This record gives sequence, structure tokens and C-alpha cells, in this order.
Amino acid sequence: MLRGFYNAAAGMLAQQRKQEILTNNMANANTPGYKADNASLRTFPTMLLQHMGETELNGKKIPNNYSIGPATLSTGVYVQETTPNFLQGDMRETGIKTDVALLQGQVPADPESGTPGGLFFRLNVNGEERFTRNGHFSVDAEGNLVTSEGYYVLGTDGSPITVTSDNFSVNKDGTVMDNGAAAGQIDVAYIANSNNLVKEGTGLFRLDGNAASAIGNPAITYNLQQGFVERSNVNTEQTMTEMLTAYRAFEANQKVLQAYDRTMEKAANEIGRIG
Repeated sequence: MLRGFYNAAAGMLAQQRKQEILTNNMANANTPGYKADNASLRTFPTMLLQHMGETELNGKKIPNNYSIGPATLSTGVYVQETTPNFLQGDMRETGIKTDVALLQGQVPADPESGTPGGLFFRLNVNGEERFTRNGHFSVDAEGNLVTSEGYYVLGTDGSPITVTSDNFSVNKDGTVMDNGAAAGQIDVAYIANSNNLVKEGTGLFRLDGNAASAIGNPAITYNLQQGFVERSNVNTEQTMTEMLTAYRAFEANQKVLQAYDRTMEKAANEIGRIG
């Protein structure tokens, strides 16, 4: 009986956590470059219930073990992990010259996982390397190309790209032309296995290791489109449906918990009552 309490409560907690993930996806449905999170649910390790006994035969004790009920018993469910969905988002034209969208083309598959790699803008965040797909850039007071949070967009030389004004152009290969001269080339990083990236908020990803540059790699094709941003890849209709499903599953576990509670109340207050 008490095991049922724990299983129902575990189901409620798992659905609550899934609802939080889906709600965060909906809140970022209009955030440029946002990658939706997927929740992975799995059961806790199963238990094997067995009767442990002995049978005496000819003066000898022989083990007499047999399974009780089903072969295995689940002990609940939990959210194992959340993994971002790195599918390309749609392009939205803004007409703003500091907006740059990264349109991913041909990318080789990771030899270990077999999944295609990903392309990202390389950033300098307080002296540390970070990655993003959010191309909603701007120009700061020093003329550096930065993200909306003020993080430097790095060029192929590892330094921030500096321009004289926001009246510049970006070629498809990322070369920034300012007053007829090349101010640098936006570095596009190639991540062989995107699952190694860790979300840090505000569209940033951290990679434990080094990323290669996609520039000059003949196996990788991409285009940078000025005046465009990559939209979030959140499917709002599907996310709303999943939110309702998670709510119904939470509600079902809640009713199971209430049923167990009423049963325990009867067991404590009515069974064995002497009239």
C-alpha cells in the first residue's frame, strides 16, 4: 500500500517537471535561435520480489524460493534527462543589418553517435568560449559586434569583430565588410556531437572540449544571411498538446494518490473496530 503512495507521488513529480520544461519552451517560442528541450522519462530500477524459504527433506534443508506476483515490480518514474532539439528553425526577415542568421547546410555525421553535427556562432563570454544560434546582434559603444547580452562575437582570428558603425554588410561566408574593407570573418564553430553541449540560459551553450571551425572544411556547407534571424524551433501546437497530456497524467496520479489515502483512512479507522 505504501509503495503505491510512492509510485503515484513519483509520477506527479515527473509530470510536474515535464510541465516546467514544456512551459519554458512555450515562453521561448519567439526567442531567436532557441532550441526546444525534450524530456526523457524512465522508470526507477525494478524490484524482484521473491519468497525466501527452506524445505526440509530427509533431514536436510533445501532452499525454497519462488517469485511473488509479477516477475518484476516498478518503483516509480522520473525525468532522466533533458536534451535540446537542434533542428534548424525557420528564417524570419527583420531588415536589421546587425541581425545574422546561420543557415546550416551539409554537415557530416558524428562517427561515434551517428547523428549530424551542429554549427554555432562562437562567442567570448567573460573570457570563456560559448556558443549560440541566436544571431540577434548589435554594435556596442566600442564598435564591437556583440549579442543582445553584450557578449563578443568572435572572428576567425579569435578576436572580437570591430566595425565603425552598424552600416556594414555580411557575406554568405561570414566576411564582414565595413566601408569597403574586410573587418573580419564571423567564426562558425562545428560541434561534431551537439549532445555534448550544455545549456546555460540566454541562448548560450557550453562545450566541454574544443570545437573545430567550419570555415575551410569542404564537408560542411552553410550560409549567413544578413537581415534575418533564425526563429525558435518550438512547435507551439505540439507543445500545447504535450502540456495538456502532462496535466492529465498528473491529474490521474493525483486521483490514485487520493484513492490510496481514502483506503488507508478506512484501514486505520474502520477495520477492526469493535461495535
